[in-house]
Amino acid sequence: MTGTSVESLMAELSALEVAAVRAANERRGDDHGVNLAALRAIAKRLKTQPDLARDLWATGDRAARLLALLICKPRVFEHGELDSMLRQARAPKVHDWLVNYVVKKSPHAEQLRVAWTADPDPAVASAGWALTTERVAKKPDGLDLSGLLTTIEAELTDAPDRLQWAMNHTLAQIGIDHPEHRARALAIGKRLGVLKEYPTPPGCTSPYAPSWINAMVARQRGAE
Repeated sequence: MTGTSVESLMAELSALEVAAVRAANERRGDDHGVNLAALRAIAKRLKTQPDLARDLWATGDRAARLLALLICKPRVFEHGELDSMLRQARAPKVHDWLVNYVVKKSPHAEQLRVAWTADPDPAVASAGWALTTERVAKKPDGLDLSGLLTTIEAELTDAPDRLQWAMNHTLAQIGIDHPEHRARALAIGKRLGVLKEYPTPPGCTSPYAPSWINAMVARQRGAE
């Protein structure tokens, strides 16, 4: 389907607003009330439309931006455009989808990873660490894993929540995927105790790095 206007889509999104969904999202910092399944259904109907995606993003509306990220073409965005979009993406879900659905597929991902990780804005830095976790898991060649652990050890405890979560994920991923660094990753996690008391539902893996590492390594060994 092509030719759908921003105005008609904004009206459609508005009609899909559910007060209970908005209330639940607002508790997580996301100010929209559209069920994500409904949002994905619209994206499936629209298919890929890069120009429309840019126009939806420009509205500043959270639900419209989520829809934009579902129908865009990640490789068409320039380095500066992605940097600007990330700095505008303050809502957690928009931030998460932008990094995972768009930036990770961009030819600029590595340049942005390096720049963002060192950024003084913790929300921006968290995106850099998310990209670092991706590299640790999929393309670790050239990464200084020991240096990353040193940085994490020095900065994790005092990092703001979103940044702390992202750095902790990198810590766990190093321990999971790189046996030569596992003992150090476990020791750092135990000494710092970050997220040790995080409430974890039954059957789910704790984000506390030592528990996370041990659980995933055991799962990998069980699959062998």
